[in-house]
Amino acid sequence: MPRAVARVDRTSQPLQLTGVALEQAALDVLRHPTVASKRFLISIGDRTVGGLSHRDQMVGPWQVPVADVAVTLADYKGFAGEAMSMGERTPLASVDAPASGRMAVAESITNLLAAPFELSRVKLSCNWMAACGEPGEDAALYDTVRAVGMELCPALGISVPVGKDSLSMRTRWSDAGKTKQVVAPVSLIVTAFASIADVRGTRTPELAREDSALILVDLGRGQNRMAGSVLAQTLQQFGDAVPDLDDPKLLVSLVDAVNALRAQGLLLAYHDRSDGGLWAAACEMAFAGHTGLSLNVDMLVTEALGADVGDAKNWAAQVGERRNEQTLKALFNEELGALLQVPAAQRDAAMRVLRTHGLSAHSHVVGKPNDRGIVEVWRDAKSVFARPLVELQQAWDDTSWRISKLRDNPACADSEHALAGRADDPGLHVALTFDPAENVAAPFLNLARPKVAILREQGVNSHVEMSYAMSQGGFDTYDVHMSDLHSGRVTLDQFKGFVACGGFSYGDTLGAGEGWARSVMFNPVLAQQFEAFFGKTDTFALGVCNGCQMLAALSPIIPGAQDWPKFTRNRSEQFEARLSQVEVLESPSIFFAGMAGSRLPIAVAHGEGYADFSQRGDAAKVKAVMRYVDHHGKPTEAYPLNPNGSPGGLTAVTTADGRYTAIMPHAERVFRNVQMSWSGGDTSAPSPWARMFGNARKWIG
Repeated sequence: MPRAVARVDRTSQPLQLTGVALEQAALDVLRHPTVASKRFLISIGDRTVGGLSHRDQMVGPWQVPVADVAVTLADYKGFAGEAMSMGERTPLASVDAPASGRMAVAESITNLLAAPFELSRVKLSCNWMAACGEPGEDAALYDTVRAVGMELCPALGISVPVGKDSLSMRTRWSDAGKTKQVVAPVSLIVTAFASIADVRGTRTPELAREDSALILVDLGRGQNRMAGSVLAQTLQQFGDAVPDLDDPKLLVSLVDAVNALRAQGLLLAYHDRSDGGLWAAACEMAFAGHTGLSLNVDMLVTEALGADVGDAKNWAAQVGERRNEQTLKALFNEELGALLQVPAAQRDAAMRVLRTHGLSAHSHVVGKPNDRGIVEVWRDAKSVFARPLVELQQAWDDTSWRISKLRDNPACADSEHALAGRADDPGLHVALTFDPAENVAAPFLNLARPKVAILREQGVNSHVEMSYAMSQGGFDTYDVHMSDLHSGRVTLDQFKGFVACGGFSYGDTLGAGEGWARSVMFNPVLAQQFEAFFGKTDTFALGVCNGCQMLAALSPIIPGAQDWPKFTRNRSEQFEARLSQVEVLESPSIFFAGMAGSRLPIAVAHGEGYADFSQRGDAAKVKAVMRYVDHHGKPTEAYPLNPNGSPGGLTAVTTADGRYTAIMPHAERVFRNVQMSWSGGDTSAPSPWARMFGNARKWIG
């Protein structure tokens, strides 16, 4: 049905930067919620479930949430996968809605570019939001849809096969008899997807600690349009000219150039320029690499010969102020672009690649890492800004910290914030006492494959990766739901072992694993069946996460498990999803034979991992298998290095004969290095955790 609509000319005042101090602007931008760390949201979401995650938000040994792209694996054997990213530039629509749409699409591509994709394989999902019926909004929506769907996407050679809309983005209320209203501008949230042949080509913003150069590829071509930027928002201004993708061919060239650099082994790290501009992107790279960074903006603040600098009597002051404004624009404009770290010895080769793709005129070497633990900005042969890395990362983490203090255990929030950027933190590490390349199950793989039940209950969702891990270890695995046992369709005496899997049993409600155990204990037939299984001398069982909690609750009928604790609510009062450092202890557990003394990261995802000996068990007598350690290798109860606060860092227990083991972290999700957000090893190889499953097969003989 036709609608009568009219365009509304939207204008805003130019951004005023006179008198703005770089030092304050730098901190204000890092603290702004748009730029600041989002760890308070990320660490409470399970990112490893399914065992097919390759790249999540957390980057590097210090697990800094700065990743551009999410990458998943297509299966448990190969390296093909899928890349996903998002783009949105809603504030720009307040002045120029079509530009905001183009920028949202382009940002989704520059984020996706951390992964090795072909542009022709990209598909977009567009979420359109507008306040239709408000003056100018219908026309703004139409113009934006046309700009994206009829102009930009065809020029890029990509399609939009799916999307959704919400066209009532306004709210009205009455206050003291007066009607008030807030109207949202046209908003386009873009999600980009692409299948990729090999996830191992994905790069992160983690700045490598080596002799290297940081190259800015500026698709804005020096225009430095500032309207809608985070800096403008911190100054309570908006600005008049918004950034835009003026030529889609530039974006195509960037994709081709970055893929060429990646293929030639010239790309050490990658980060797109978006919210917070060059400054935020560079700082995030330094945070991820835990290294200092020296920036030089000389090439970004050049002026045309003969530019008017004002009254000669005040020349020095006017030039100084003008240079300051140019520096602010260079650092904080949010034009499209990317930061590329390349080896110093290969800098010229990298520039030749950019020249081949028509990008060299607006590609500038803007920095390099330093080993002094500071982030500094140089201009005109002098330092105009310098701050310790830890101070800047503390500012960047400030927003997450304050939100976490309100939502979670305040002491835990304080503890995590204090750790952000600490100079003496060596990060995650791998120190093994065994050779992970050795397959201890190999001599038995051509013999019988013992049957193992992969046991699950309502809501359990880590059974598939567990099945594959046990299968690789040399077992025939069978999907057994608790309803199969309740109905008698399956009995435990058919199996050599079982694994009680984790992942949100009973919706991960409080005591979910306890409820699972009660479904056994309160059923006389099942209780007798489990007790008979545990009473044998040639069977084994493993409980992971909810399954760990379930096995611990069954400890009264498990010989030798009388000292196991009850696993209760994390001390943080939150679900915890992290890559945590653990140490394998000397124990009789058949799963950890030959692994004692090893320290390595493992996936953690639980809400109730606290080993509570006040309710059950004996801490002095329990057979400990594994514990959380800090990044120096010392056992810890400090949050978040110990994500649940368990005494002594305890996170796995076993029986005296080692046949029954309960472990809270998820080794089955990280049995390949490529499944970890950081592994410290060859991403083509099995991870050290694969040894667990081979050990079980070796024990059977």
